[in-house]
Amino acid sequence: MTKKNNGARTGLVLSGGGARAAYQVGVLRAIAETLPRETKNPFPIICGTSAGAINALAIAGRAGPFRLRIKKLEAIWRQLDAEKVYRTDFVGVLKNSFNMLLSFFHSGYAIGQPKALLDNTPLRELLNNYIRFRHIKEAIANGELEAVSITAMSYNSGKSVTFFQGNEALQPWQKIRQVGLQTELTIDHLMASTAIPILFPARQLEAHYFGDGALRQLKPISPALRLGAEKVFVIGVSDSSALNHGTVAPTTSHSPSIAQIIGHMFNSAFIDSIESDLETLNNINRLTRNMSLSERERKGLSDLKPVKYLAILPSQSINRIASDYLEELPKSIRLLMRTTGATTRGGGVNAASYLLFCRGFCRRLLELGYQDGLAQRDAILDFFHSDE
Repeated sequence: MTKKNNGARTGLVLSGGGARAAYQVGVLRAIAETLPRETKNPFPIICGTSAGAINALAIAGRAGPFRLRIKKLEAIWRQLDAEKVYRTDFVGVLKNSFNMLLSFFHSGYAIGQPKALLDNTPLRELLNNYIRFRHIKEAIANGELEAVSITAMSYNSGKSVTFFQGNEALQPWQKIRQVGLQTELTIDHLMASTAIPILFPARQLEAHYFGDGALRQLKPISPALRLGAEKVFVIGVSDSSALNHGTVAPTTSHSPSIAQIIGHMFNSAFIDSIESDLETLNNINRLTRNMSLSERERKGLSDLKPVKYLAILPSQSINRIASDYLEELPKSIRLLMRTTGATTRGGGVNAASYLLFCRGFCRRLLELGYQDGLAQRDAILDFFHSDE
């Protein structure tokens, strides 16, 4: 029989961002060390997109105390190398780049196997060996977990599709650009959510092809609320907090490089939407807290209600940090990065940061996330101990 969680249902929202997602694990470590050691799972609802989906399923797909789960997840990120995420040999990179080039000039050649610059088969093997998908079903059955979701973008329909696994009471949803489908999550769903366009190949699920979930996810917090979360904990990977504290990334005075353009496109997909959604949520909270339920009903706003949230974002510029670790990339990837302008001089460090699955960079972000989390210790305790 399913057990009920006490207090307000808490949702965890993990955004995408490639290698930047190491920061999330640092924050999660701070949360785990702030809460009692015996805490099993403080987040009955877990939602992730792109690289955030990896962290989400790594938490939901393991047994044991929360602190132990995060410790194991951190160990994975600390030992991560680019070779464990995508092929880095010159032959593989050149072959994929050549195939991409051919697909631009030959429409028939583009049909068939999805084309991408990099082959992320190593990532599939790594995740398939680490995540225990069967545990998700067990955790839902015993009441430890109410729902877990990952979001991908359908290339066929152009909609943001949230695949969720949860208790039987949850219902699918369909909006203009959002769809929620209940299913048993697999490694294929995860690979679809992490398929960054151009970089990693699209993934086929039944008759549809899917790409990175951040592409059309205009409301990243929405899945958590639809799955029943009454308060949400959001961990982002943007530079907004750093900019607010006066830490400015290097600027360039030349015309934008290809990597610089792609970097801004990635930011629009991975970062801007979570910040916009947080702003919207904050505005709704301000509106509803100043109105009684009867007033909201009279004005046709009865479906709106305040949602307690806590958002933790990097206190330092991830772009600036990434510029210190570009030489850690394999030679084949460094050559590709230089060709497209993904360098400090070319202004494309932002794009490179998404591929910096390297020990120095990831460990630096783990530590930054941990320190940022500890700095918010009182806010974290207040978030979990208050059911307002």
